[in-house]
Amino acid sequence: MSKPLFNDQFLKACRKEETEFTPVWYMRQAGRYQPEYRKIREKYTFEEMNLNPEVAAEVTRFAVEQLGVDAAILFADIMTPLPSIGVDVKIKSGVGPVINNPVRNVQDVNNLGDLNPEKDVPYLMETIGMLREQLNVPLIGFSGAPFTIASYMIEGGPSKNYYKTKAFMYSEPEAWFKLMDKLGDMVISYLKAQVNAGAQAIQIFDSWVGALNEADYRLFIAPVMDRIFTSLKDTNVPLIMFGVGASHLIEEWNKLPVDVLGLDWRLTIKKAREEKGIQKPLQGNLEPAILLAPWDVIQERTKEILDQGMEQPGFIFNLGHGVFPQVKVETLQRLTEFVHEYTAKR
Repeated sequence: MSKPLFNDQFLKACRKEETEFTPVWYMRQAGRYQPEYRKIREKYTFEEMNLNPEVAAEVTRFAVEQLGVDAAILFADIMTPLPSIGVDVKIKSGVGPVINNPVRNVQDVNNLGDLNPEKDVPYLMETIGMLREQLNVPLIGFSGAPFTIASYMIEGGPSKNYYKTKAFMYSEPEAWFKLMDKLGDMVISYLKAQVNAGAQAIQIFDSWVGALNEADYRLFIAPVMDRIFTSLKDTNVPLIMFGVGASHLIEEWNKLPVDVLGLDWRLTIKKAREEKGIQKPLQGNLEPAILLAPWDVIQERTKEILDQGMEQPGFIFNLGHGVFPQVKVETLQRLTEFVHEYTAKR
């Protein structure tokens, strides 16, 4: 049986080209809401799944096949590269990443090593290579952004207020910028290696940067983000920026050499374009909790987003964050089909 023709609608939207329909994919589209994923988790820990290219490729590919989406995102974790630079991190069930040697001072920063992706995370590169052979949609590689990664490293795990991170940033600026440089180098080498292995687009998740105000973002974060995206430009793949609760930073993101801006559900596509002046391609942004509502509510909210998104080229439908474990597979299947059918008629 021959491989289906390659579906490039996602890449076209990233380049602001006309598409046959609005492409769609979902953050966390491989995950606990899938019975098949939960069955695999009975055999392997999350870390074991990441370390096994066959398993990681299977869960990545299966989500695409099951949902009919127009892009795959590599199954991995934002913590994946950290052990190789000297961070003692474990993924604790029900908690998330837990750091056993948190950063407390400049010496802790100096103790961090450098990442050699081909040597340190070869299994990830193998997974990417396998997926390029198996997929007929683009593969998105990804990394956490320096602020989000640093927040885990300083807090020692997930946080609700990031006060330790902010205190470190304000009181130890020399150490902070050194940490940003170290993590910036890691992200650049990590993502370049993903592209070299076959990733066709890159998304950087700055999940928790919304905790900062605009002035602090410009001073403490923007320089490293500018350096990362500038360094990745020569990969010639679309670069996507995404964060949660960060609508107030969208104009700062727009200044970066990034190709696509991902929105959460707090800022509409219309406001981003008309009030914030964003002319770059946009990705988003259905509120994930809407997926737990009746279908007529889901359809109505989705139509609103699609109608705004289709007003100009360069729109990718997604959620405003990841899929909840409580969501039904059938809901996402129906949603994907609806997005394709509704936008193909336009």
